[in-house]
Amino acid sequence: MRIAVNAIFLQKGQLEGYGQYAREITRRLVQQHPEHEFIFIFDRPYDPEFVFADNVIPVVTGPAARHALAFKYWYDVKAPLALRKYKPDVWLQPYGFCSLSTSIPQILIVHDLAFKHHPDFIAWHHRSYYQAYTGRFLKKAAHIITVSEFSKQDIISRYATASEKISVAPGAARAEFVPVSWQEKQSIKDQFSSGTEYFLCTGGIHPRKNLMNLLKAFSLFKKWQHSNMKLLIAGRLAWQYEEIVEKLKTYKYRDDVVLTGYLPDDQLARLTAGAYAMVYPSWFEGFGLPIVEAMQAGVPVIASNTSSMPEAGGEAALYADPADPDSIAKHMLSLYRDETFRSKLIEAGYEQAKKFSWDRSAQQIWNRITGFLRASAPLR
Repeated sequence: MRIAVNAIFLQKGQLEGYGQYAREITRRLVQQHPEHEFIFIFDRPYDPEFVFADNVIPVVTGPAARHALAFKYWYDVKAPLALRKYKPDVWLQPYGFCSLSTSIPQILIVHDLAFKHHPDFIAWHHRSYYQAYTGRFLKKAAHIITVSEFSKQDIISRYATASEKISVAPGAARAEFVPVSWQEKQSIKDQFSSGTEYFLCTGGIHPRKNLMNLLKAFSLFKKWQHSNMKLLIAGRLAWQYEEIVEKLKTYKYRDDVVLTGYLPDDQLARLTAGAYAMVYPSWFEGFGLPIVEAMQAGVPVIASNTSSMPEAGGEAALYADPADPDSIAKHMLSLYRDETFRSKLIEAGYEQAKKFSWDRSAQQIWNRITGFLRASAPLR
């Protein structure tokens, strides 16, 4: 069997939620099924680290697909033309878009419908593309994978998609996210937070991550509890980041806020394991990988009570209204003042993180690929 994989977001130093999911899943598919060929189709030069085994054939065809017109041209013209040579049996599309022109059966992975819920958080040209084509992508796909029951029900309700056409294969914590010793925690704090305890928020600096309300919550925490606690925000400057950068120039506690920028996986895992707590007040998520990664690393979590985040955190997280900095701050304070309570959350988090597995999700996707191909095979 020959499987094409859209690999355009497998770019070194730029992996975030979609890219991390695609890497973890496709690496397992490739390495666990060496008897099959995988055609990884990139839109720009690739890093060899994404050629996971000898059964991967990397193909590069431009132009770089990073805006609406380029998306249309790449998905409907250039990528199908490049794949003609290889005649794949199925095409895995991990980023929510698929080709409307190809006859290759496509498995479409849709993480969320954030553009429906928070359209202002997306650049207008991307938003227009989502609005114009998502319904057509869902109809075109041979099968749809999504990452949470929340997202599945959202797709069903908004696009009248049949339930049996959608499977759920959630994300999980990466292997690097593990607890560390007390001595290592101190080394991490010495490196990133001048030796002090810190709250951590991970993800690109982007309006969807709700960092303005996080800063307001941190101000309330510092007002109520005079401590040297810091707030670290780990992620690249993504889109519409200027407001948060300007706010920090006059922010009362600016000396206690650290923007680390984008960190490699091993450094982000260390930073997570060293945190006093993860605070993840995002407005909307299809799943929320940092929640389960923090839990696996032995770090308690405060998350938003919206979208899929209660599904990811289960009963092992504290939940706050992302629109209410006071509710976020009160959870920060409760963890700070009650170590016994914090320890109980950490133990519950270990168990919650075990509910999610990259291996299981990769197997679910593989079953869908092979099941679809068996069902569509001609009778002999």
